[in-house]
Amino acid sequence: MTAKNFVFALFAALTVLPAMVLAGGAHAQSTTEGVAALVNDEPITTVDVRNRMRLIISSSRIPQIDEQTLARIQDDALRGLVDEHLQMQAARQYEIEIEDEEINNSLLDLAARNNTTLDEILADLQNSGIDPSTLRSQIEAEIAWQILVNGRYGSRIRISEQQIELALERLVASASQPQYYIYEMFFEVRRPGQEQETLQRVINVMNLLQQGASFPELARQFSDASSAAANGEIGWVALSELQPEVAAIMPQMQRQFEQSGGRGALSNPVQVPGGFMVIALVSVRDGTTSVQYDLVQITVPQSAAADDTRSRLERALQDNPQCEASEAIAERIDGAIHTPLGSIGADAMRDEIRQALEPLDAGENTGVIDTPAGLTALIVCDRSITGPGVPSRDDVESQLRGQQLSLLARRWLRDLRRDATIEIRE
Repeated sequence: MTAKNFVFALFAALTVLPAMVLAGGAHAQSTTEGVAALVNDEPITTVDVRNRMRLIISSSRIPQIDEQTLARIQDDALRGLVDEHLQMQAARQYEIEIEDEEINNSLLDLAARNNTTLDEILADLQNSGIDPSTLRSQIEAEIAWQILVNGRYGSRIRISEQQIELALERLVASASQPQYYIYEMFFEVRRPGQEQETLQRVINVMNLLQQGASFPELARQFSDASSAAANGEIGWVALSELQPEVAAIMPQMQRQFEQSGGRGALSNPVQVPGGFMVIALVSVRDGTTSVQYDLVQITVPQSAAADDTRSRLERALQDNPQCEASEAIAERIDGAIHTPLGSIGADAMRDEIRQALEPLDAGENTGVIDTPAGLTALIVCDRSITGPGVPSRDDVESQLRGQQLSLLARRWLRDLRRDATIEIRE
């Protein structure tokens, strides 16, 4: 079973509630349709709210519903619609239009992530009495907002080589530690003094999880993180990649995961800068790494070595010549043999060679080493760490860029809320 399938099995119930659940109850909409809210004079109708509530209930697979739960879902549905109206208003301001093909492609991607088909998604919507335009509008806002954020901030973000190197060093240092496959939900404290209100939102979602709702779908509907578009899925991460507050709870979550027999673990709300997080741990693996070297070897056999051979070779190596110059160096040393060794794993080397190479980076050399073959020097052309949990430089750069974009996107949406005229009608 894949981690993605597993998280649905862990947090989802099989029952999809009928849409008729919204027909009654103190917090359900009356038969007279009207305006639920105005966002800069743009209406959100009671029909919009009811359809979004149905979408949340259906996609989250909430097995039971009562008036209190219904009220919480109504509040969250309206909150999400307000944000989407602000995002789409900003998109229109910048003359961004989303084509139907883009929405269709996102729907197909959504179906693939949920291990289903688009036809099955549409059938579920129909069976739950949900207008497909409700889901399409949500996806349209997600796409438009992503384009806006990338267009506004993408060219301003500069990820330096130093940032990438520091991130890689942290990852390599922790790559031998356990790796965690996680899903996340982030709940932003939108204004100072709203910590308790935000924590109540978290508790409401935790209650839905306890009722059997689907973690990924709740993440999609309620999380304020950019990962919400991917159902909260983060994938495999090392401890050093997590926020310190989250990293601190992972050993306990791993113990819970092991005690559950590998069925998974769910965190309590964790306070982090800017809000609260909830983490679902769905798989754990050991981190194993291997150091790979691309090497060039210069060897002077004992039979060819003269009295000054060592000193001449040491002088030639003292300025850390690059691999491209190694053949010319060998030609200047009588009897020297130049051998490109290619890529070799550290675990395939003799101890003394591995220890000599261990502190070296690309472009450095071991100096002259006495070996049974004679005087030997190794030049490191490239050095890399391979194994589970070790990303490429491009992956690290993309992750750092995504983190900065997510932070800037939240700030922008917070500014839009602050500057907007939002009227919520009872």
